[in-house]
Amino acid sequence: MKHIYTILIATVLLTACGGEKKGKSVEDLVASDNLTELKQKREEVDAKQQELAEQLKLINNRISELDTIKKLPLVTTVSIKSEKFEHYLELQGNVQTKQNLVIYPEMAGTLTRVYVKEGQSVSKGQVLATIDDGGLSQQVAQLQIQADLAKTTFERQERLWNQKIGSEIQYLQAKSSYEAQQRAVSQLKSQLAKTSVRAPFTGVIDDVITDQGSVVAPGQSQLMRIVNLEDMYIETDVPENYISNITVNKTVKVEFPILGKSMDAKIRQAGNFINPANRTFKIEVAVPNKDKSIKPNLTAKLKINDYSNDNAILIPQSIISENADGEQYIYIIENKNSDNEGKAKRVIIETGKSQGDVIEVTKGLENSAEIIQEGARSVNDGQTVKVINQ
Repeated sequence: MKHIYTILIATVLLTACGGEKKGKSVEDLVASDNLTELKQKREEVDAKQQELAEQLKLINNRISELDTIKKLPLVTTVSIKSEKFEHYLELQGNVQTKQNLVIYPEMAGTLTRVYVKEGQSVSKGQVLATIDDGGLSQQVAQLQIQADLAKTTFERQERLWNQKIGSEIQYLQAKSSYEAQQRAVSQLKSQLAKTSVRAPFTGVIDDVITDQGSVVAPGQSQLMRIVNLEDMYIETDVPENYISNITVNKTVKVEFPILGKSMDAKIRQAGNFINPANRTFKIEVAVPNKDKSIKPNLTAKLKINDYSNDNAILIPQSIISENADGEQYIYIIENKNSDNEGKAKRVIIETGKSQGDVIEVTKGLENSAEIIQEGARSVNDGQTVKVINQ
């Protein structure tokens, strides 16, 4: 091999020396500005260059045949096989509950008693606090006495009327007076009932906002917050292009990063309105909360399966390159011999959905093909490479 390189160098030197003896040097020709001689010299140099290129090619070919230690690019490969692929739409939402309420008084007055404290469980209808009635209970008692008298008068007048004693007008007046008194008592009692603040649903007192003894007013004074942690759900926005895939009863993988907790849930409601501002629709995912660890406004990550393929061809995204035409390509190994040497072949592919660090190949790659993984970006089409898989 050393003798071949020596012969090639000697040939170049002899050719160059012979050219200098037969004619002017290149520097002299350039200095003479003789266009005809310069063109002739260029043709001579081009011819010599082509001759040397052919000789160099022959030498390289012979070296590759004789050299037992080749410096080939080292790569690793992986054989492709079809497998199940599930793509998940990943979203983020907040936990909410429809039973999360701040209680306001329905009547003005002094908050005389608060019967509950923060963290206490209460039942629907339970009295939570009372407001001073301002003498309203005494008015109810007085009105009740008048109502009882009207009732007695009506009952006696009714018995006489049934015996055909007395006039009809007396009977109707007694009946009208009795009914009017009953309505007046009922109305006043409903007003008096507003002095008792009751739980609108079963839940937990999350916060007592107003202290006992404070003066409160309807629609202005916040008394306390009550929360029910049983009927929890996650609400989030979904892009409109998923409207046909994200439907009611679809399974959702829910993860709560703060709690280190995950669970399977289902979509209980999918919106029918597309928000024109961001082209999304809302969904609600019911969340079981038996241990009461999930709280309102807690951040949750949702993964919803929107595409599945039982025979998908998956490859790492990191090995995909792109040419000037925007086409994606990878390299595969062909004609691998017993020494694990083969040719790298560039293959144009089309891809679909990705999940994590893998992507589905929808066109251009056959099952069982051997693709170059490590070293994929440092090889060329048609180049001989050596596979060094463990």
